[in-house]
Amino acid sequence: MRLPRTPSGWTIAVFGALAFLLGGLGLISPGTVLGMLGFEVLQSRAPGDYTLVYMAASSMAAVNMGIYYMLAAAVDFRPFFLWTVPFRLLTFTVFTALVVTGAAPGKFLGVGLWEGAGALITGAALWWESRRGEPAAQPA
Repeated sequence: MRLPRTPSGWTIAVFGALAFLLGGLGLISPGTVLGMLGFEVLQSRAPGDYTLVYMAASSMAAVNMGIYYMLAAAVDFRPFFLWTVPFRLLTFTVFTALVVTGAAPGKFLGVGLWEGAGALITGAALWWESRRGEPAAQPA
């Protein structure tokens, strides 16, 4: 796999790598990720508690997302980079609202802030590249 060739590509590659790694951690040790997010880690679960199933599903989604982010960065597919910005801002808004309303613990705000900061950094990198007159790269 090739390294990113643009600043915006690097923002996407870093996000993808972290999504891949944290998704993998969630598959291997869901309690670790739950604790990192501020959720209570239970030693045993009641019948009908599907927390671990949800963790496996969301962790697998993070692994997959990490892979396609890194692939998009490797071919410098800037239209994809641009598409991520509004959706990551939406994720920031929803996750922050969950914390503000008390539906999620305070540590979960870190996820929202990560998404919001990532969106702004990727957006700024794309803007900077457009100001420099860099041609839009075509996927390889």
